[in-house]
Amino acid sequence: MDLNELYTELISEHNQNKENKRHIENPDHIELGHNPSCGDEISLELKFDGDIIKDAAFTGHGCAISQASTSIMIDLIKGKKKEEALKLVDMFLAMIKKDIKDDNELEELEDAIAFKNISNMPARVKCAVLSWHTLKESINE
Repeated sequence: MDLNELYTELISEHNQNKENKRHIENPDHIELGHNPSCGDEISLELKFDGDIIKDAAFTGHGCAISQASTSIMIDLIKGKKKEEALKLVDMFLAMIKKDIKDDNELEELEDAIAFKNISNMPARVKCAVLSWHTLKESINE
C-alpha cells in the first residue's frame, strides 16, 4: 500500500467514525463553521478545564474531507492547552499552503498529515480547513 492509499483509507475511516460526531453536555463554547462553496456545515463544541481543551465534538454535515478533517482535528486537540491547539492550527494551515513541506516538522499533526497534498485538489482545500478555521475563531473569541 502506498502512502496516498494509506491517507485515503485514513480519511475514509475518520469520515465513518462517529466517535467525535456528537453533542457535549453543557459545552463552554459552540462555534459554527460554514463553507458556502460546497455547503459543508459544522458546529464545533468545546469544553474547557481552565486553559485545557477537556472535550471537543462536532455535529453537522458535509463531504468526507470536511468530516474526516474535523474528526482528526478533534482527536488531536483533546487534552491540549489552547495555545498548543492554535499552534497545531497554524501548522496545519501552513502544511496546506505548502509553507511547511518537511514531514519531520509535521509529525505533531499525526493523522492530519493525510491532508498534506489536498492543495493539489483546490476545490477541496476549503473542505479540509473548515474545522481548523472554526477552532481558531472559537479559541480566539
